Amino acid sequence: MKDSARVTEVASDHYAISIYVPEFNLRFNHFLIKDEEPLLFHTGMKQMFPLVRDAVARVINPSTLRWISFSHFEADECGALNEWLHLAPHAQPACGLVGALVSVNDFALRRARVVAQDETLKTGKYRFRFRQTPHVPHNWEAGLLFEEVTRTLLCSDLFSHEGDAEPVIDSDVVDRAS
Repeated sequence: MKDSARVTEVASDHYAISIYVPEFNLRFNHFLIKDEEPLLFHTGMKQMFPLVRDAVARVINPSTLRWISFSHFEADECGALNEWLHLAPHAQPACGLVGALVSVNDFALRRARVVAQDETLKTGKYRFRFRQTPHVPHNWEAGLLFEEVTRTLLCSDLFSHEGDAEPVIDSDVVDRAS
């Protein structure tokens, strides 16, 4: 694993935190939204916590996180959830009902804020609409967050690219994922 994370502003106040892992030949992405109630989408694996935490600290004080969300319950999406909950005393996981009932509320230090289908989670000036997407990309509790102001989709495991890919591209994502 590289010893640092790449931090790129991909939309206004929306940051991609990317860590390349040569052993997998993949870049793992985490997304930070800088707002009144900051949101982290994907905690990363537990072993990546120090790298992601230090990258978040380049943008905001990590202890001020309010929302921690992810597309589905898997180590690379939320393995470090409890580390973040320890660090940020006011942070709360946010996920769909199935995720809360079958995984998050059993695993996490604090109960999840259940976000219903099409409900909007507001972080201040940004609004995240929750969309349930069972089994897309996988896992029955999967869901996506669509930020309505910047029209930014937060998802995972869709259109993965092998290698140390750049965080923003102008080419066709389907062709690149093949």
